[in-house]
Amino acid sequence: MSTASLADLMRLIDTQLAHVWMVRAFLKHSDEAAEDDEVAEVHRELYDYMLALGGPLKEGNGEEYLKLAQKKYSKLRRATELFARIQPEVSQHTNFIMASASLTAAVAEIGRLLESARSGP
Repeated sequence: MSTASLADLMRLIDTQLAHVWMVRAFLKHSDEAAEDDEVAEVHRELYDYMLALGGPLKEGNGEEYLKLAQKKYSKLRRATELFARIQPEVSQHTNFIMASASLTAAVAEIGRLLESARSGP
């Protein structure tokens, strides 16, 4: 993959991570996170994924960014699946329902982008 393509892919993934960040911030500051270990685990896993990618993003190192994004994607996906599973028990408030939908959509798109990087043009 060319350097330009890597940079484009990195930016596309980072755009999806902006959505993940907003869900993470919502969960982190919710009363439910203080009361529920699984919700706290979800927001920590989301943060860990984004933290791992921050250095390569700042450096513009698309190759390292994609390597780490692929390597850590299964944890991101599991945290998303956990939240989707527990969300109805945690809260039926629209904010939680939409947070789950938003996170699920963003992480699915990240997965699609990572798969496109693996399969090439």
